[in-house]
Amino acid sequence: MSQRLRAFRFVLFAGMLVAGFATAFVAQAQDAPTRGRKYKAPAATSVVEVTVLRATNGKPVQNASVIFHPLVNGKDSGNMELKTNDDGKALIDLLAIGSDVRVQVIAPGFQTYGEDYKIDKDKLAIEIKLHRPAAQYSIYKQNEGGKSDGEKAPDAGADKPKTPDADAAPKDATPPAAEAPKPEPKPQDASTPK
Repeated sequence: MSQRLRAFRFVLFAGMLVAGFATAFVAQAQDAPTRGRKYKAPAATSVVEVTVLRATNGKPVQNASVIFHPLVNGKDSGNMELKTNDDGKALIDLLAIGSDVRVQVIAPGFQTYGEDYKIDKDKLAIEIKLHRPAAQYSIYKQNEGGKSDGEKAPDAGADKPKTPDADAAPKDATPPAAEAPKPEPKPQDASTPK
């Protein structure tokens, strides 16, 4: 019986020792507010809904890439890309209120769109109308100006209505004084020195 009693005492002593260490550790963890990271609440975010439509008929553009570039001090700090759904909408709720973001939209068969926005509300709706690509300007093809192959295009003022020139000299002004003729340079002696 004495061995059983000793074993019981040993287990009881070990249990009290472990319980003492545990309470000391918990008390120390609660007393040390300077240790560890302080909790910082995340910034309030805005819900941004981008609707992508065709400029010609207003129908939604499906599967267009909507890329958000958050700007920090005017510089791009990464990107987040979403695809539009069947209604032409892409929804994101990760952008902090008060931040700047560059929205870029890329869709096959349409011009690429890009614009900077200030996120200043808790809900922001952006509607983007995409245009079809326009023909490139070329000096080798007949263009709207009617000139081609190196011909000079009409000047910008050709379409303006003719008005009396303000630059024209008044009738009573004296003609400018004739400039004195400049003396012609003398030809140099072409002979070789002796």
